[in-house]
Amino acid sequence: MKIHFHCAKTAKAEEAYKTLSKSFGQNDIKDCDVIVVLGGDGTMLDALHDCAKVKKPFYGINYGSVGFLMNPYHEDNLNSRLKNATSVPIHPLQMKAVDRSGKTHEAVAFNEVSLLRETRQAARLKISVDSVERIPELVCDGILISTPAGSTAYNLSAQGPILPLSANVLALTPISAFRPRRWRGALIPSHLDIRIDVIDDDKRPISVTADSREFRDVVSVEVKQAKDDARTLLFDPEHHLEERILKEQFLS
Repeated sequence: MKIHFHCAKTAKAEEAYKTLSKSFGQNDIKDCDVIVVLGGDGTMLDALHDCAKVKKPFYGINYGSVGFLMNPYHEDNLNSRLKNATSVPIHPLQMKAVDRSGKTHEAVAFNEVSLLRETRQAARLKISVDSVERIPELVCDGILISTPAGSTAYNLSAQGPILPLSANVLALTPISAFRPRRWRGALIPSHLDIRIDVIDDDKRPISVTADSREFRDVVSVEVKQAKDDARTLLFDPEHHLEERILKEQFLS
């Protein structure tokens, strides 16, 4: 099996890369059968973005602090683990944002798209789903739209729901909502489009981040799931992502 290694810039991951590439070789990404990511969840997200044009499966080995998208650290039997791994397709979010100057920014996100206030003043946002206004004014620190794969990340920290991979929904989760005070978010069918318009953008500026790409002073953001775009993650059978997401719901 031809492997291309994608490595985090940490001493632990780089040492593992030296050992594994010596044993298995480092193949060109265009010629490989699988991309093995050495690091944590952040490194996996970087690899998914950096290798977007190469339709190869990704297998992560955790050499970072967080490894929800990764497999446990083992250097032995890598070929066997790759051959026996189960595949999980994940669909990213497509984000289109327009800033105050009228410039359009586009990006994809595998975890979430988040809007955050830039100053001390709370954000004021209008929420629409499939062109239907659902909340005329949400006063908050921000809001995020999460995929099932990303629902255990920032979304969970913001008290959002954990989503099974097969749920076909996105989590729309407010961050420190002030009004409507009791609104805790919504589950949106993944085939629907979400639009967020910024109210008083000159007085209350907002930034938007798609995974790690940030754009500032936005006035509107549109988000939808990319149904025709998918990446394949590989997991050891006993470490399947669907099972890990299920277990996460029963942790205290």
